[in-house]
Amino acid sequence: MKKTILFLLIFTAMLVSCKENPYKEETAKLDQLCTALFPADEPGAAVLVMKDDQILFDKGYGIADIETKAPIDGNTFFNIASVSKQFTAVAILQLAEAGKLSLEDPVSQYFPEFKADFWKDIQIKHLLSHSSGVPDARGGIPRELKIKGDEKLAMSYLPELDHLNFAPGTAYEYINPTFVMCGAIVEKVTGRPFVDYVAEHIFRPAGMEKTLYFDPQHQDLIPNMAHGYEYADVEDMPEERTAGSSPANEPKNWYEYDYGEETFFATRPDGGIYSSTHEFAQWEKALRANTVLSEASRVDAQSPHTFASDSPWSDYQNRPNTWYGYGWFIEPKTDTTKEVIYHTGDNGGFKILAARYPEDNALVLVFANRADWDRYEVMQQIEAIYGF
Repeated sequence: MKKTILFLLIFTAMLVSCKENPYKEETAKLDQLCTALFPADEPGAAVLVMKDDQILFDKGYGIADIETKAPIDGNTFFNIASVSKQFTAVAILQLAEAGKLSLEDPVSQYFPEFKADFWKDIQIKHLLSHSSGVPDARGGIPRELKIKGDEKLAMSYLPELDHLNFAPGTAYEYINPTFVMCGAIVEKVTGRPFVDYVAEHIFRPAGMEKTLYFDPQHQDLIPNMAHGYEYADVEDMPEERTAGSSPANEPKNWYEYDYGEETFFATRPDGGIYSSTHEFAQWEKALRANTVLSEASRVDAQSPHTFASDSPWSDYQNRPNTWYGYGWFIEPKTDTTKEVIYHTGDNGGFKILAARYPEDNALVLVFANRADWDRYEVMQQIEAIYGF
Protein backbone atom coordinates (compact mmCIF):
# COMPACT_ATOMS: atom_id res chain seq x y z
CA MET A 1 0.00 0.00 0.00
CA LYS A 2 2.78 2.38 0.95
CA LYS A 3 4.60 1.63 -2.32
CA THR A 4 1.43 2.36 -4.28
CA ILE A 5 0.94 5.69 -2.53
CA LEU A 6 4.59 6.60 -3.05
CA PHE A 7 4.32 5.72 -6.75
CA LEU A 8 1.19 7.86 -7.12
CA LEU A 9 2.90 10.78 -5.40
CA ILE A 10 5.94 10.53 -7.66
CA PHE A 11 3.77 10.14 -10.77
CA THR A 12 1.65 13.15 -9.78
CA ALA A 13 4.78 15.24 -9.18
CA MET A 14 6.06 14.29 -12.62
CA LEU A 15 2.77 15.31 -14.24
CA VAL A 16 2.81 18.67 -12.42
CA SER A 17 6.43 19.22 -13.43
CA CYS A 18 5.65 18.50 -17.09
CA LYS A 19 2.61 20.76 -16.98
CA GLU A 20 4.62 23.61 -15.45
CA ASN A 21 7.49 23.36 -17.95
CA PRO A 22 6.56 21.56 -21.16
CA TYR A 23 9.44 23.35 -22.92
CA LYS A 24 12.27 22.14 -20.68
CA GLU A 25 14.46 21.01 -23.58
CA GLU A 26 13.93 24.25 -25.51
CA THR A 27 14.69 26.27 -22.38
CA ALA A 28 18.00 24.48 -21.91
CA LYS A 29 19.01 25.03 -25.54
CA LEU A 30 18.17 28.74 -25.50
CA ASP A 31 19.91 29.24 -22.16
CA GLN A 32 23.04 27.58 -23.53
CA LEU A 33 22.94 29.83 -26.62
CA CYS A 34 22.52 33.04 -24.61
CA THR A 35 25.09 32.11 -21.97
CA ALA A 36 27.68 31.76 -24.74
CA LEU A 37 26.66 35.05 -26.40
CA PHE A 38 26.45 37.23 -23.29
CA PRO A 39 29.11 36.56 -20.60
CA ALA A 40 28.07 37.32 -17.03
CA ASP A 41 30.63 40.10 -16.45
CA GLU A 42 29.97 42.05 -19.68
CA PRO A 43 27.06 44.00 -21.19
CA GLY A 44 24.42 41.49 -22.20
CA ALA A 45 20.74 41.02 -22.92
CA ALA A 46 17.27 40.27 -21.60
CA VAL A 47 15.59 37.43 -23.51
CA LEU A 48 11.91 36.54 -23.44
CA VAL A 49 9.81 34.04 -25.38
CA MET A 50 6.01 34.04 -25.04
CA LYS A 51 3.45 31.73 -26.63
CA ASP A 52 -0.21 32.63 -26.21
CA ASP A 53 -0.11 34.28 -22.77
CA GLN A 54 2.44 31.85 -21.35
CA ILE A 55 6.02 32.96 -20.80
CA LEU A 56 8.22 30.10 -21.99
CA PHE A 57 11.57 31.77 -21.37
CA ASP A 58 12.48 34.85 -19.34
CA LYS A 59 16.07 35.43 -18.34
CA GLY A 60 18.73 38.12 -18.21
CA TYR A 61 22.43 37.81 -19.08
CA GLY A 62 25.31 40.12 -18.29
CA ILE A 63 25.23 43.55 -16.72
CA ALA A 64 23.15 46.66 -17.37
CA ASP A 65 25.71 49.13 -16.05
CA ILE A 66 29.46 48.54 -15.94
CA GLU A 67 29.93 50.95 -13.03
CA THR A 68 27.26 49.51 -10.73
CA LYS A 69 27.47 45.92 -12.05
CA ALA A 70 23.65 45.79 -11.92
CA PRO A 71 22.56 42.49 -13.50
CA ILE A 72 20.19 42.42 -16.45
CA ASP A 73 16.76 40.84 -16.02
CA GLY A 74 13.27 41.19 -17.45
CA ASN A 75 12.76 44.49 -15.62
CA THR A 76 15.88 46.15 -17.06
CA PHE A 77 15.00 49.11 -19.30
CA PHE A 78 16.73 49.32 -22.69
CA ASN A 79 16.54 51.89 -25.43
CA ILE A 80 14.53 49.86 -27.94
CA ALA A 81 15.65 52.17 -30.76
CA SER A 82 13.72 51.72 -34.03
CA VAL A 83 11.32 49.23 -32.47
CA SER A 84 9.80 52.50 -31.23
CA LYS A 85 8.52 53.20 -34.74
CA GLN A 86 5.53 50.88 -34.33
CA PHE A 87 4.25 53.05 -31.48
CA THR A 88 4.44 56.14 -33.68
CA ALA A 89 2.57 54.25 -36.39
CA VAL A 90 -0.12 53.23 -33.91
CA ALA A 91 -0.53 56.86 -32.81
CA ILE A 92 -1.13 57.90 -36.43
CA LEU A 93 -3.52 54.99 -36.99
CA GLN A 94 -5.48 55.87 -33.85
CA LEU A 95 -5.98 59.39 -35.17
CA ALA A 96 -7.03 58.00 -38.53
CA GLU A 97 -9.62 55.78 -36.81
CA ALA A 98 -10.91 58.85 -34.98
CA GLY A 99 -11.31 60.70 -38.29
CA LYS A 100 -8.76 63.33 -37.34
CA LEU A 101 -6.49 62.58 -40.31
CA SER A 102 -6.26 60.28 -43.30
CA LEU A 103 -3.30 58.16 -44.33
CA GLU A 104 -3.82 59.65 -47.81
CA ASP A 105 -3.37 63.21 -46.54
CA PRO A 106 -0.53 65.00 -48.37
CA VAL A 107 2.40 65.97 -46.19
CA SER A 108 2.13 69.54 -47.48
CA GLN A 109 -1.13 69.83 -45.54
CA TYR A 110 0.81 69.63 -42.27
CA PHE A 111 4.07 71.33 -43.29
CA PRO A 112 3.20 74.34 -45.46
CA GLU A 113 6.72 75.67 -44.82
CA PHE A 114 8.19 72.85 -46.92
CA LYS A 115 8.82 74.58 -50.22
CA ALA A 116 9.13 71.91 -52.91
CA ASP A 117 6.06 70.89 -54.91
CA PHE A 118 6.74 67.18 -54.37
CA TRP A 119 5.47 67.38 -50.77
CA LYS A 120 1.96 67.44 -52.28
CA ASP A 121 2.59 63.97 -53.69
CA ILE A 122 3.93 62.43 -50.48
CA GLN A 123 1.19 61.01 -48.27
CA ILE A 124 1.30 60.04 -44.60
CA LYS A 125 1.20 56.36 -45.58
CA HIS A 126 4.44 56.87 -47.53
CA LEU A 127 6.13 58.21 -44.39
CA LEU A 128 4.95 55.20 -42.39
CA SER A 129 6.07 52.64 -44.99
CA HIS A 130 9.52 54.03 -45.86
CA SER A 131 8.38 54.69 -49.41
CA SER A 132 8.35 58.50 -49.47
CA GLY A 133 11.46 58.98 -51.58
CA VAL A 134 12.69 61.57 -49.05
CA PRO A 135 16.47 61.20 -48.61
CA ASP A 136 18.18 61.28 -45.25
CA ALA A 137 20.32 64.36 -45.82
CA ARG A 138 21.38 64.92 -42.23
CA GLY A 139 24.98 64.08 -43.07
CA GLY A 140 25.86 67.72 -43.59
CA ILE A 141 25.12 68.58 -39.96
CA PRO A 142 28.30 68.68 -37.82
CA ARG A 143 28.70 65.63 -35.59
CA GLU A 144 29.07 67.75 -32.44
CA LEU A 145 25.54 69.06 -33.05
CA LYS A 146 24.11 65.65 -33.94
CA ILE A 147 25.40 64.16 -30.68
CA LYS A 148 22.67 66.04 -28.81
CA GLY A 149 20.38 66.51 -31.78
CA ASP A 150 16.62 66.55 -31.22
CA GLU A 151 13.57 66.37 -33.50
CA LYS A 152 13.96 69.98 -34.61
CA LEU A 153 17.53 69.39 -35.79
CA ALA A 154 16.60 66.08 -37.42
CA MET A 155 13.99 67.85 -39.57
CA SER A 156 15.98 71.02 -40.20
CA TYR A 157 16.98 70.10 -43.76
CA LEU A 158 13.47 69.27 -44.93
CA PRO A 159 12.03 72.75 -45.66
CA GLU A 160 14.77 73.40 -48.25
CA LEU A 161 14.93 69.87 -49.67
CA ASP A 162 14.84 70.11 -53.47
CA HIS A 163 14.81 66.47 -54.63
CA LEU A 164 13.50 62.97 -53.95
CA ASN A 165 15.39 59.75 -54.50
CA PHE A 166 12.36 58.19 -56.19
CA ALA A 167 8.67 58.85 -56.77
CA PRO A 168 6.57 58.36 -53.62
CA GLY A 169 5.25 54.82 -53.22
CA THR A 170 7.56 53.24 -55.80
CA ALA A 171 10.53 51.98 -53.74
CA TYR A 172 11.90 51.32 -50.24
CA GLU A 173 14.43 53.44 -48.41
CA TYR A 174 14.62 53.08 -44.64
CA ILE A 175 15.18 56.49 -43.04
CA ASN A 176 14.43 58.02 -39.65
CA PRO A 177 13.37 61.64 -40.37
CA THR A 178 10.06 60.58 -41.92
CA PHE A 179 9.01 59.02 -38.61
CA VAL A 180 10.09 62.19 -36.82
CA MET A 181 7.69 63.95 -39.21
CA CYS A 182 4.93 61.55 -38.14
CA GLY A 183 5.53 62.55 -34.53
CA ALA A 184 5.19 66.19 -35.53
CA ILE A 185 1.91 65.41 -37.32
CA VAL A 186 0.56 63.82 -34.11
CA GLU A 187 1.40 67.05 -32.28
CA LYS A 188 -0.21 69.25 -34.93
CA VAL A 189 -3.42 67.19 -34.96
CA THR A 190 -3.80 66.74 -31.21
CA GLY A 191 -2.29 70.00 -29.98
CA ARG A 192 -0.30 67.99 -27.43
CA PRO A 193 3.34 66.96 -27.07
CA PHE A 194 3.92 63.69 -28.88
CA VAL A 195 5.33 61.91 -25.82
CA ASP A 196 2.30 62.89 -23.73
CA TYR A 197 -0.14 61.63 -26.34
CA VAL A 198 1.60 58.26 -26.61
CA ALA A 199 1.84 57.84 -22.85
CA GLU A 200 -1.88 58.49 -22.37
CA HIS A 201 -3.30 56.73 -25.40
CA ILE A 202 -0.85 53.87 -25.96
CA PHE A 203 1.54 53.05 -23.11
CA ARG A 204 -0.89 53.19 -20.19
CA PRO A 205 -3.88 51.49 -21.91
CA ALA A 206 -1.48 48.73 -22.96
CA GLY A 207 -0.38 48.18 -19.36
CA MET A 208 3.11 49.58 -19.93
CA GLU A 209 3.17 51.38 -16.62
CA LYS A 210 6.80 52.52 -16.63
CA THR A 211 7.70 52.65 -20.34
CA LEU A 212 8.69 56.15 -21.42
CA TYR A 213 10.58 58.22 -23.96
CA PHE A 214 14.16 59.30 -23.43
CA ASP A 215 14.61 62.81 -22.05
CA PRO A 216 18.19 64.10 -21.70
CA GLN A 217 17.12 66.30 -18.79
CA HIS A 218 15.39 63.50 -16.89
CA GLN A 219 17.36 60.33 -17.42
CA ASP A 220 16.85 59.57 -13.73
CA LEU A 221 13.19 58.77 -14.49
CA ILE A 222 14.18 55.65 -16.45
CA PRO A 223 13.85 52.69 -14.04
CA ASN A 224 16.54 50.02 -13.94
CA MET A 225 18.26 51.77 -16.83
CA ALA A 226 20.75 49.91 -18.99
CA HIS A 227 23.51 51.80 -20.77
CA GLY A 228 24.59 50.89 -24.27
CA TYR A 229 28.22 49.81 -24.67
CA GLU A 230 30.87 49.48 -27.36
CA TYR A 231 34.25 47.88 -26.70
CA ALA A 232 36.31 50.46 -28.57
CA ASP A 233 36.88 54.09 -27.67
CA VAL A 234 33.95 55.81 -29.37
CA GLU A 235 35.76 59.15 -29.42
CA ASP A 236 38.07 57.75 -32.09
CA MET A 237 35.45 55.62 -33.80
CA PRO A 238 34.12 56.36 -37.30
CA GLU A 239 30.39 57.05 -37.17
CA GLU A 240 29.46 53.99 -39.20
CA ARG A 241 31.58 51.54 -37.17
CA THR A 242 29.81 48.82 -35.20
CA ALA A 243 31.02 46.68 -32.32
CA GLY A 244 31.13 43.64 -34.54
CA SER A 245 33.80 45.23 -36.73
CA SER A 246 36.46 44.86 -34.04
CA PRO A 247 38.95 42.00 -34.41
CA ALA A 248 37.90 38.95 -32.40
CA ASN A 249 41.15 39.02 -30.41
CA GLU A 250 40.91 42.70 -29.49
CA PRO A 251 40.72 43.24 -25.71
CA LYS A 252 37.19 44.20 -24.69
CA ASN A 253 37.62 47.48 -22.89
CA TRP A 254 33.99 48.59 -22.74
CA TYR A 255 32.97 52.20 -23.28
CA GLU A 256 29.54 53.70 -22.75
CA TYR A 257 27.90 54.38 -26.10
CA ASP A 258 24.50 56.04 -25.85
CA TYR A 259 23.45 59.65 -25.26
CA GLY A 260 26.49 61.92 -25.51
CA GLU A 261 28.40 59.44 -27.67
CA GLU A 262 25.98 58.52 -30.48
CA THR A 263 24.21 60.95 -32.81
CA PHE A 264 20.47 61.74 -32.69
CA PHE A 265 20.00 59.59 -29.61
CA ALA A 266 17.45 62.07 -28.24
CA THR A 267 14.90 61.94 -31.07
CA ARG A 268 11.77 60.11 -29.97
CA PRO A 269 9.25 59.18 -32.73
CA ASP A 270 11.89 57.26 -34.67
CA GLY A 271 13.62 55.48 -31.81
CA GLY A 272 13.46 56.98 -28.31
CA ILE A 273 11.53 54.52 -26.15
CA TYR A 274 12.96 52.87 -23.05
CA SER A 275 11.16 49.69 -22.08
CA SER A 276 11.76 46.23 -20.62
CA THR A 277 10.98 42.80 -22.00
CA HIS A 278 8.32 42.40 -19.32
CA GLU A 279 6.56 45.61 -20.32
CA PHE A 280 6.92 44.86 -24.03
CA ALA A 281 5.13 41.55 -23.44
CA GLN A 282 2.21 43.66 -22.20
CA TRP A 283 2.32 45.55 -25.50
CA GLU A 284 2.03 42.29 -27.40
CA LYS A 285 -1.00 41.28 -25.35
CA ALA A 286 -2.63 44.68 -25.95
CA LEU A 287 -2.13 44.36 -29.71
CA ARG A 288 -3.63 40.87 -29.72
CA ALA A 289 -6.63 42.05 -27.71
CA ASN A 290 -7.14 45.15 -29.93
CA THR A 291 -6.88 47.28 -26.79
CA VAL A 292 -5.00 50.18 -28.40
CA LEU A 293 -5.94 49.69 -32.04
CA SER A 294 -8.75 48.04 -33.98
CA GLU A 295 -8.08 44.67 -35.56
CA ALA A 296 -8.51 46.15 -39.04
CA SER A 297 -5.89 48.84 -38.43
CA ARG A 298 -3.50 46.40 -36.79
CA VAL A 299 -3.77 43.98 -39.69
CA ASP A 300 -3.20 46.85 -42.13
CA ALA A 301 -0.11 48.02 -40.24
CA GLN A 302 1.31 44.50 -40.14
CA SER A 303 0.63 43.80 -43.83
CA PRO A 304 3.18 44.20 -46.65
CA HIS A 305 3.12 47.69 -48.16
CA THR A 306 6.65 48.29 -49.42
CA PHE A 307 8.92 45.63 -50.90
CA ALA A 308 12.29 45.98 -49.17
CA SER A 309 14.27 43.16 -50.77
CA ASP A 310 16.85 44.17 -53.38
CA SER A 311 16.19 47.88 -52.90
CA PRO A 312 19.01 49.96 -54.45
CA TRP A 313 18.31 52.70 -51.91
CA SER A 314 18.65 50.92 -48.57
CA ASP A 315 20.27 47.80 -47.15
CA TYR A 316 18.63 47.88 -43.70
CA GLN A 317 16.84 44.54 -43.28
CA ASN A 318 17.09 44.18 -47.05
CA ARG A 319 16.82 40.38 -47.01
CA PRO A 320 14.90 37.99 -49.27
CA ASN A 321 11.10 38.08 -48.96
CA THR A 322 11.12 41.20 -46.80
CA TRP A 323 8.46 43.91 -46.80
CA TYR A 324 7.64 46.93 -44.65
CA GLY A 325 4.18 47.70 -43.34
CA TYR A 326 3.42 50.66 -41.09
CA GLY A 327 6.02 50.41 -38.32
CA TRP A 328 6.74 46.70 -38.83
CA PHE A 329 8.82 44.52 -41.14
CA ILE A 330 7.01 41.51 -42.57
CA GLU A 331 8.39 38.29 -44.01
CA PRO A 332 5.31 36.58 -45.48
CA LYS A 333 4.73 32.85 -45.21
CA THR A 334 6.35 30.64 -47.86
CA ASP A 335 6.33 26.91 -48.56
CA THR A 336 9.21 26.47 -46.10
CA THR A 337 8.83 29.34 -43.61
CA LYS A 338 6.16 30.78 -41.37
CA GLU A 339 5.18 34.44 -41.41
CA VAL A 340 7.16 36.67 -39.08
CA ILE A 341 6.28 40.26 -38.21
CA TYR A 342 9.13 42.03 -36.51
CA HIS A 343 11.26 45.10 -36.02
CA THR A 344 14.87 45.62 -35.13
CA GLY A 345 16.53 48.48 -33.31
CA ASP A 346 20.07 49.82 -33.40
CA ASN A 347 21.11 52.90 -31.44
CA GLY A 348 24.48 53.44 -29.80
CA GLY A 349 25.40 50.17 -28.10
CA PHE A 350 21.80 48.90 -28.08
CA LYS A 351 20.78 46.10 -30.42
CA ILE A 352 17.15 45.01 -30.24
CA LEU A 353 14.93 42.30 -31.72
CA ALA A 354 11.15 42.10 -31.30
CA ALA A 355 9.56 39.38 -33.46
CA ARG A 356 5.97 38.11 -33.66
CA TYR A 357 4.93 34.74 -35.10
CA PRO A 358 1.18 34.92 -35.83
CA GLU A 359 0.75 31.22 -36.69
CA ASP A 360 2.13 30.24 -33.26
CA ASN A 361 0.77 33.30 -31.44
CA ALA A 362 4.32 33.77 -30.19
CA LEU A 363 6.68 36.61 -29.34
CA VAL A 364 10.49 36.60 -29.22
CA LEU A 365 12.39 39.46 -27.58
CA VAL A 366 16.13 39.99 -27.33
CA PHE A 367 17.00 43.37 -25.81
CA ALA A 368 20.79 43.82 -25.72
CA ASN A 369 23.08 46.64 -24.62
CA ARG A 370 25.95 45.46 -26.84
CA ALA A 371 26.02 45.14 -30.63
CA ASP A 372 28.61 42.42 -31.29
CA TRP A 373 26.19 39.58 -32.02
CA ASP A 374 24.51 38.44 -35.20
CA ARG A 375 20.85 39.28 -34.66
CA TYR A 376 19.49 37.48 -37.71
CA GLU A 377 21.44 34.33 -36.90
CA VAL A 378 20.16 34.37 -33.32
CA MET A 379 16.62 34.97 -34.58
CA GLN A 380 16.85 31.90 -36.80
CA GLN A 381 18.34 29.81 -33.99
CA ILE A 382 15.48 30.69 -31.66
CA GLU A 383 12.97 29.90 -34.41
CA ALA A 384 14.59 26.49 -34.84
CA ILE A 385 14.59 25.79 -31.10
CA TYR A 386 10.86 26.47 -30.70
CA GLY A 387 9.67 25.53 -34.17
CA PHE A 388 8.39 29.01 -35.01
